[in-house]
Amino acid sequence: MKAAFMFRRGALAVAFASLLAGGLYAQDPTPQQQDVQSDKKDIRQDKKDLAKDRADRNTDQRDIIKDKRDLAKDRADRNADQRDINHDKGDLAKDRADRNADQRDINHDKKDLAKDRKDRNKDQKDINKDKRDLHKDRKDLRRDRKGH
Repeated sequence: MKAAFMFRRGALAVAFASLLAGGLYAQDPTPQQQDVQSDKKDIRQDKKDLAKDRADRNTDQRDIIKDKRDLAKDRADRNADQRDINHDKGDLAKDRADRNADQRDINHDKKDLAKDRKDRNKDQKDINKDKRDLHKDRKDLRRDRKGH
């Protein structure tokens, strides 16, 4: 019995010692264990960062695609605007030519107006003279009828 008793006592002592050692081991980690825990924490943080980076990358890719579409629309708008500008320049040149032709017509009409005034004044003198002649002719006709 003594051997069995000693064996139990030894096993109990070993169990108690390992409990104490395990408690000490858990409370005061070795530098290697601290590195492992730190590395695990870093890995978890890196995984979170990777997930955020993927989300950012996907958002950026959607933005790039949208910007390319917008850029194509802007380019089309710019080209349409340039065509409008070129068309307007052509219209402006035609309008200037029309204005210049109109001014030449006005100048020509002014010359004709002066000639027409002269002709009108001359015609008015002729009318006045013809009225006098008509008046004289009527006067003569009345005299001729009365026998003078």
